[in-house]
Amino acid sequence: MTDFWMLGNGTERRLHKLGIYDMYDLCQFPIEILYKEFGVNAEYIIDHAWGKEPTTIQDIKNYKSKQHSISNSQILFEDYSYQNAFVVMKEMVDQNVLTLTEKHLVTKQISLMIGYSKDCIKPSCGSCKITNCTNSYSILLEEFKRLYIRIVNPNYPIRQIAISFQDVKDEYYYENYDLFTDVEKVERENKLQETLVQIKHRYGKNAILKGMNALDFATAKKRNTLIGGHNAY
Repeated sequence: MTDFWMLGNGTERRLHKLGIYDMYDLCQFPIEILYKEFGVNAEYIIDHAWGKEPTTIQDIKNYKSKQHSISNSQILFEDYSYQNAFVVMKEMVDQNVLTLTEKHLVTKQISLMIGYSKDCIKPSCGSCKITNCTNSYSILLEEFKRLYIRIVNPNYPIRQIAISFQDVKDEYYYENYDLFTDVEKVERENKLQETLVQIKHRYGKNAILKGMNALDFATAKKRNTLIGGHNAY
């Protein structure tokens, strides 16, 4: 099935789990289940099965994303320690990952900026490319953790954090993983992320919070109310 244009190994594995091993199987399969499994990307898969390709190679080559990065920054309410600022960064990664999931985007490049209290030293800035093109929270968080440890000075109080997912692309065409990635775990995680997006849209950004969001120095819960988030009752 991967001989077809832009139908990757990850999609093939998910189709196999549904008992679909060739295009004939795909044509006979209920489209409702395909849309439940793949969301809006099911349309592309169904078109492949029936030999429909509205997008030409030239269209793909000429395609330019309207949004090339997803960024988030905040000035903290007070000076933060190295350890506590790391928790806030985790919250920000979590928020941006849900944005990636909602927009069906993936990234393989991240950046981080840490500003220190009263500009006592220059901000710490860094970026890196990763081997996977993904919107997996666990994978992206691990990469931000490495970047944080590598660039941040633990001896000074922190007052500003900015993160960015750069060069974001359509997940259907560009999502891919290396041989060391547990793809089944990533798929389970992605379904959970999609569920969280739906719940937050329906009931408000604070409808579901993680344990880290309940810490005294966490900021996500409060910031959700400051920037237009709606609390669930």
